[in-house]
Amino acid sequence: MSTTTTSRTTFQSSELSRSSSEVFAAAADHPVRVTRRDGEALVLMSESADRARASLLELAAQLVAVSTSTEGTLASRMSDRFPWMLALSKDDQETCASEVLAAARASFATNQPHLAIAELTAWRESATALAAGLGKEPIEWLEESEPVERP
Repeated sequence: MSTTTTSRTTFQSSELSRSSSEVFAAAADHPVRVTRRDGEALVLMSESADRARASLLELAAQLVAVSTSTEGTLASRMSDRFPWMLALSKDDQETCASEVLAAARASFATNQPHLAIAELTAWRESATALAAGLGKEPIEWLEESEPVERP
């Protein structure tokens, strides 16, 4: 029975020397477990996956600190931890706080760090753009669309 490289999640330590390219290819795609007869299993993953996990843990620490405080609203407590939120309107601060918290919960529940990190990054980039003055000028819409020639 054959399995594809990327679908395997467990390898024996002897496979690292026999077919290291298969193990490394799987680890580049997702964390893999390497079992050993003489000790605890090890996890092999890409550096980017490790950074994503570290970022998620850092966000978790910030959210725990925010959630354990009882002073002010959730948005005001999060603005204290994430000062870039102050560039958002009060309504957007509330929306940001609830959406980042929901994304973090989804990340923790599914072991998918990118959900929370992407949400936090999107809000931070929006706040940065607003702070830079983008979005304050009125948008000019064309009344009639004109066809454009294909290049």
